[in-house]
Amino acid sequence: MLLIVADESKITSTFNEYPRAFKVLTLATFIDMLGGFLLIPFFALYITQRFNVGMIEVGFLFSINSAGNIIGGLIGGALADKYGRKKLILFGLTVSGIGNILMGLVDNLGLFFILAASLGLIGSLGGPARQAMVADLLPKEKQAEGFGILRISFNLSATIGPIIGGILAAQSYLLIFIADAVCSIITAIIVFVVIPETKPQKEEGKPEETIMKTVIGYKEVLKDWVYMAFLSVSAIMIIVYMQMNSTLAVFLNSVHGFPASGYGLLLSMNAFIVVIFQFWIARRISKRNPMKMMTFGTFFYVIGFGMYGFVSEVYLFFVAMILITIGEMIVTPIGTTIASSFAPEDKRGRYMAMYGFHWSIPSLFGVLLAGLVWNFLGSLWVWYLAAILCVISMSGFWILRTAAKERLSRELEAPIKEVNLPKSIEDTTEVYI
Repeated sequence: MLLIVADESKITSTFNEYPRAFKVLTLATFIDMLGGFLLIPFFALYITQRFNVGMIEVGFLFSINSAGNIIGGLIGGALADKYGRKKLILFGLTVSGIGNILMGLVDNLGLFFILAASLGLIGSLGGPARQAMVADLLPKEKQAEGFGILRISFNLSATIGPIIGGILAAQSYLLIFIADAVCSIITAIIVFVVIPETKPQKEEGKPEETIMKTVIGYKEVLKDWVYMAFLSVSAIMIIVYMQMNSTLAVFLNSVHGFPASGYGLLLSMNAFIVVIFQFWIARRISKRNPMKMMTFGTFFYVIGFGMYGFVSEVYLFFVAMILITIGEMIVTPIGTTIASSFAPEDKRGRYMAMYGFHWSIPSLFGVLLAGLVWNFLGSLWVWYLAAILCVISMSGFWILRTAAKERLSRELEAPIKEVNLPKSIEDTTEVYI
C-alpha cells in the first residue's frame, strides 16, 4: 500500500513538471476520447440493427471513414502549419459534435454514409494539430513522456467509455451519439478558454506561405528519406497491431470458442496495464536510441501475436496480450516522439499528419488482407505471418538506428526557437492546474 502511495506521489510530482497548457490538453484529450469510446464499441452493432444490413456494408463504411481520415489528416496538417493549431482543433471538435447528433437521428443508410464520410474527413482535421501542439509545448527531452501521458488519458477513456456506453445503449443508441457530441463540445470549450495558440511564429522578414504552397510543402516531407523509411517500416508493424481490434476477436471466438465477454476482458486488461505502467516505461526509454527501442518493442509483438498461432489455453491468451501491451507501451510514445523530433517547426503539422497517415493506410486494407490469408491459407497463418511481418519491421528499425540517431542529434543541438505563449503558462514551475 505504501509503495502504491509513493508511486502515485512520484507520478503527481513528475506531472507537475509540465506546463499548464499541456495538462489542460491532456484533460481535453481524455474527455474527447471518452466520448469516442462511448460509441466505437457499439458502432457496428448500431449500424446492423438500425439499418438491417450485414458486415459488408459495415466494412465499406469503415473503409470510407478511413479514407476520410487520411485526406482530412493531410489537409489538417497543412492547415495547422498555416493557420495554427487551436483553430483546427476547435473546428474539428465543433463540427464533430454537431455531426454526431445528426448521425444518431438519420434513418436513411445513404445519408448515414455521407455523414460518416464527412465526419471522417472533418473530424481528423484536428489530429495533426493536437500532436503538433504537444511538440510545441514540450522540449524534445520531455516529448516521449508527454506522448506517454496522452496515451494514459487515451487508455483511461478506453477503460471507462465502453462501460458507460453499454449502459446508455441499453436505454437508447441515440443517447450514445448525444453523449459523444456533448464530450466534443465540452472539449472545445476547454480548448477555447484555457489553451493558447502554440504555433511558432515565423521568422521576421520571412514571407507568409500561401495555402497552395503550404499543401505543396508535403513534398519536403516526402524528400526526408529517413523519416519516410521510418514510416514505411512502422506501417508494416501497424498492419499487425490492427488485428488486435478486429481479426483477433473473430479468431478466438470461431477457432477456440472464446466468448465476446472474454475478449472484452482482454482489451480492458490491455488498457488498464497501459494506464498503470505507460508513464513509468516512457520515462525509462525516453533517452535511449529511439530506433533500438522501436526494435525492442516490436520484438514483443513478434512473440505476442505469434503466440496466438500456437496456443489454445485461455490463460496463454492473456499472457500473449500482456506481451503485446508491453510492446505497445514502448513503440507508441517513441514512434510519436520520432515524428515530432524530425519535424522542422514550420512543417510540424505536416510531419505529424504524415505520421497519422501511416496509421490510416493500413486500416484501408489490413483487415481485408487478414481475411484473405484466413480464407486461402488458414486462420493460424494470420498469426504466423503477423510474426514474420514484425520481424521484417524489427530489421528495418535496426537498419535505421544509426541514420536516425545522427538526425535526432542534429535536431537536439539546433537552437530552440521560443514559442510566444501568454505569461501565465511560460513559468512551468509555478502555474499548475
